[in-house]
Amino acid sequence: MTTLSRILRLTAFLALTFLGSTALRAEHEGKVQILILGDSTAEGSVPRKLVKEGPHLEDIIRQLLAAEGDLPPCNVINLALSGEYIQRLVDSGRYEKLASKLPGLDYIFVRYGLNDNARREDFTNNFPKDFHALLALLRKDHPAAMLIPMTVIPYADAAGSERINNLIRQVAEKEKLRLFDIYPRYAAELEKGPNMLNYRRFPLAKIPEKFHEFAKPFASGTPPTVVVMDNRLDAHFGHLPGWYGDRHPNLAGYHVIGDETVKFLAPMLRDRKAKGK
Repeated sequence: MTTLSRILRLTAFLALTFLGSTALRAEHEGKVQILILGDSTAEGSVPRKLVKEGPHLEDIIRQLLAAEGDLPPCNVINLALSGEYIQRLVDSGRYEKLASKLPGLDYIFVRYGLNDNARREDFTNNFPKDFHALLALLRKDHPAAMLIPMTVIPYADAAGSERINNLIRQVAEKEKLRLFDIYPRYAAELEKGPNMLNYRRFPLAKIPEKFHEFAKPFASGTPPTVVVMDNRLDAHFGHLPGWYGDRHPNLAGYHVIGDETVKFLAPMLRDRKAKGK
């Protein structure tokens, strides 16, 4: 290994240690590098706590790409963070510390909008500006990477989601970038089994007191909150108002996102391989 190769690998490793969890090392040489930027619906912090072994979104994408059998080796780096929106990503220094210097990135998926809608003032005007500014940074720091704006998943109501996604479509069109529209697939899967792609997160205090001891093994935090990845407690608490209110993906939801990501990405990787890039 050359001195330059060692420096590149060390740089990526040190950058990713800022994640504070199971950092993914960016293997530059011999692997296609895929980066995910986004919010909690891309990070999956709760599934990571409850099912540490995963597989989580980046693992799902990597494993499914490998399963295709005819694609080059891929490394997937997930830098998404709960609560994040584009302005915070940049102003907090996370972009500069974690994403700006990663070596050899080939594809960068960008999925923001939900927190921007909730927290960015004058969202309709500022969100597209923030998105364009982030894309400009990515172009400067990763000129060889393909930038891929993504729509949000069905988290808000249909009208709210469409409002956000229309702005993302407009950004992609102005930037002449290929949009990855994850919304239709996720919505279609929800139609098959409502609430099956989302975890349950519900205050213990809102559960009838006679069930508190029963529910405590599933509760944590202050104040205590019951969190389960699946429908195992629906029989007892599914009738409570708000039990299904959390729209974050569970592991099944991330499998849908990962599967659709591979369907989107695999043809491009085959084309890249055919062209010898």
